[in-house]
Amino acid sequence: MRQWSIIAVLATILAFILDFNGLERAMVIAFSWNIVLMELVNTAIETVVNRISPAQHALSKKAKDIGSAVVFLAIIMALMVWVLVLFG
Repeated sequence: MRQWSIIAVLATILAFILDFNGLERAMVIAFSWNIVLMELVNTAIETVVNRISPAQHALSKKAKDIGSAVVFLAIIMALMVWVLVLFG
């Protein structure tokens, strides 16, 4: 979470340094911070699952895997936005 927050701050600064129009700037900033938001959701899922029961269960694993997948997809989307804005 800390790493993604630092990356989002740096991405926001970079968005203002590079020659982006308003929409491009908004998109790269929003999608960069979206990763942080999804990390928070993933942390919430993991906390609730662990609170319910520390025992291993197939549904607990599934919930945690889905939370991780959400973060992964947010990262992929942010990378796609950056690539499209920089090279598209």
